[in-house]
Amino acid sequence: MLPAVVKLCCGISYPHLRSLTGLKRTAVAVIGQELTHLQRWGQVQHLIRTHSGLKRNEPKLEDIKPVPSKEDQLLYVQQGQEAMRKALCMLEDTQGWKVEITESKGDEICSKVIPGAGKVFRMEAVLDASVDELYDILFVRVEEMHQWNPSIKHIKVLKHVGAETIVTHEVSAETAGNLIGQRDFLCVRHSCKQKSRVYLGGAAIQLESFPPQAGFVRAEDGPTCIIIQALDEDMGRSRFTWLLNMDVKGWLPKSIVNQALPRAQLDFTRHLRRRLTASTSLG
Repeated sequence: MLPAVVKLCCGISYPHLRSLTGLKRTAVAVIGQELTHLQRWGQVQHLIRTHSGLKRNEPKLEDIKPVPSKEDQLLYVQQGQEAMRKALCMLEDTQGWKVEITESKGDEICSKVIPGAGKVFRMEAVLDASVDELYDILFVRVEEMHQWNPSIKHIKVLKHVGAETIVTHEVSAETAGNLIGQRDFLCVRHSCKQKSRVYLGGAAIQLESFPPQAGFVRAEDGPTCIIIQALDEDMGRSRFTWLLNMDVKGWLPKSIVNQALPRAQLDFTRHLRRRLTASTSLG
C-alpha cells in the first residue's frame, strides 16, 4: 500500500466487508503459493543454510535457476507479505471502528485505536475504474504518482523483487495546508493480484545503503493495505478499501496528526478520481 497514498480500515455495516475473514484466507493462500514457488527453486533452503553453514557439495545461490537472487531479495518479499498479513488482520476485526468523516459521494473514513499500532484509519470508496486500471496506476506506475498527486514530490523504485514486490523511496511535497510537513519514506510494497481483486500491502523498512536524508523527517508506515475489488454489478467500477497506519515522527501533537491523516486520504482519493477522469477523456 502506502505513504504515497497519503499525500499514498474493517467492515462495519458494509455487506462486502462482513466476510473479510474470507478475504484474509484468500490473500494468505496466495502468499502461501508464492512461498511454495520460492521453495521450489531452493531459495528458502538457501536462506536457512546461511545460518547453519553451507556444505561444499551443496549448490550455491548463483547455480539456482531460473531465478537467481540474493538473501535480502527473499527477505523483502517476506517483509511485504508479513505487512499485508498484519494489515488484513486489523481489517478483519470489525469491532471498535468509529466514523470520522462521511462525504456526499459515499466515501467514509473510520478510525480505531489498535494496541501496538496506535490510531489507524480505514477508508471506503467506490471508484469509476476497473481493478486492472487501479492496479496499474497505484502499483505498476507508482513512480508517476507525483504527476497527478500534488502532495508527492517524487517516488523512486529502488529495487524490483520479481513482479509483486518493490522497495520505494518517497518524498512528500511542500504544499499549502500540509499540517504534517515534508517527510520522506522508505517502504517495501507487495501485491497479490487476482481476477477480480487486488491486495496492495506495505510497511517501512530500513536500508543501511539508504539512511534518512538530510533535511527530512523520515516517517514510517506501519502495516498498511489497500483492497481493490470489482463491483459485482459493474466490473468497470471498484470498491476501494484502504487501511492507513502511519507514524509521521517528529514533534507534532497527536491531535494534529489525527486530523491530518484522514484528510490526506480524502485528498488522495480526490486526486485519484481526477486522474481517472483525465484517462477517460484521453481514451
